[in-house]
Amino acid sequence: MTNIAIFVSGSGSNCENIIKYFSSSADIHVSLVISNKADAYALVRAKKLNVPSVVISRKELQQEEIVMPLLQQYDIHFIVLAGFLVMIPDYLIQTYDRRMINLHPALLPKYGGKGMWGHHVHEAIKEAGETETGMTVHYVSNVCDGGEVIAQFSTPLSPDDTADDIAAKEHELEMKYFPKVIEDVIRKLEA
Repeated sequence: MTNIAIFVSGSGSNCENIIKYFSSSADIHVSLVISNKADAYALVRAKKLNVPSVVISRKELQQEEIVMPLLQQYDIHFIVLAGFLVMIPDYLIQTYDRRMINLHPALLPKYGGKGMWGHHVHEAIKEAGETETGMTVHYVSNVCDGGEVIAQFSTPLSPDDTADDIAAKEHELEMKYFPKVIEDVIRKLEA
């Protein structure tokens, strides 16, 4: 059994989608949701789907002696960052080397790095007049949005699209592809 922990900071629509995707899997299971925000709606979604959740502050995340026992308690083999807005400390990157992935709401390397998250990304894409947008799944490294790209999916944009339209189009890609990419990465690890 491969146990996944999902790290999330916000509403958790991807978190819920991932939990549901793996709910019928015989060998991949979402075992834990971790958020840095006590008011993240993702925690409500996790509870409704009977997945344990824990709040870990930014400061606590830096403390290996707090985080590692928790991950060991839930026998976590793989970490998915799904809208987690905190840089991951080196000890976690090293422990989960090539077993921790992140979703970014743009076609990296464009619109990545510090400050490029959520609506900031979609507004920048609109302002630049891009003709397409997309999502990137990448391994987590110690460079913000700098890890090796695993998969990218794109969608066309029209000049009339607002930042909200761009966000909606990109989010459709996340819902469709992110769980499958997670599964593919895990299957390769198991092979």
